[in-house]
Amino acid sequence: MKIKTLVLLAFLFTGSFAYSSATEKDSEQQPQRVVVVHKSFTPHLRVNGYTFYAFDDKVDSYYSNTEYFKGKIKGGFQWGGGLEYMMAPVQSIELSYLRLDSNAPMEYYDKTTNRVKYTDFDVATNYILLGSNRYFPTDSKVEPYVGLQAGVGFIDVLNPDNGRSDTATKFAWGLKAGFNIWASERVGLKVQGGLNSAVQAAGGGFYFGGGGGGASVNAYSTFYQFYVGGGLTFNMAQ
Repeated sequence: MKIKTLVLLAFLFTGSFAYSSATEKDSEQQPQRVVVVHKSFTPHLRVNGYTFYAFDDKVDSYYSNTEYFKGKIKGGFQWGGGLEYMMAPVQSIELSYLRLDSNAPMEYYDKTTNRVKYTDFDVATNYILLGSNRYFPTDSKVEPYVGLQAGVGFIDVLNPDNGRSDTATKFAWGLKAGFNIWASERVGLKVQGGLNSAVQAAGGGFYFGGGGGGASVNAYSTFYQFYVGGGLTFNMAQ
């Protein structure tokens, strides 16, 4: 009787051990499920600061032998800022302001003196642009983007020869591409290059000429200024 009991217990122990081993093997073979919790996106504001170097661009226009100008709008230090609203993780809208103080050496025909003149005009260009940025998320802290902008350009020109000045308000547009490098969740470094253009913003008369007394030139020229630089971006999300 004791022998039968021992044999039965041994059989039960062996069966339990085999079932336990099989269960452990099945659990090891089955892939484990990993639950990843993604942080939900909330629309928020970013504040951007820009510092660029803008390059020279040649401008010229010819209407007649006594109505023309040619020269270039010089580049220089361009600065500004922007308010960027992140509507989605990959899309935003931005209202930006940029200013460039430079000069424009020009040759033109001055009707007041009836001769060709050379003047280095003082030029201040102000852009107010509204645009959209498209982002391309990566697994790193680098955030590439491209953007398109449109708005107005205010061009202030001063003729140092006679002290006369004038302002032109023209349609403007821009293209840009770059990337943000996030040092933290709040602050990032911007690297950006692009193009700003004021359509038919360079003109004769007050713009590039003697001004007044029928000295205006009936022709205009669009100018394009490429720039490179960067700045800072601040994430204002709560």
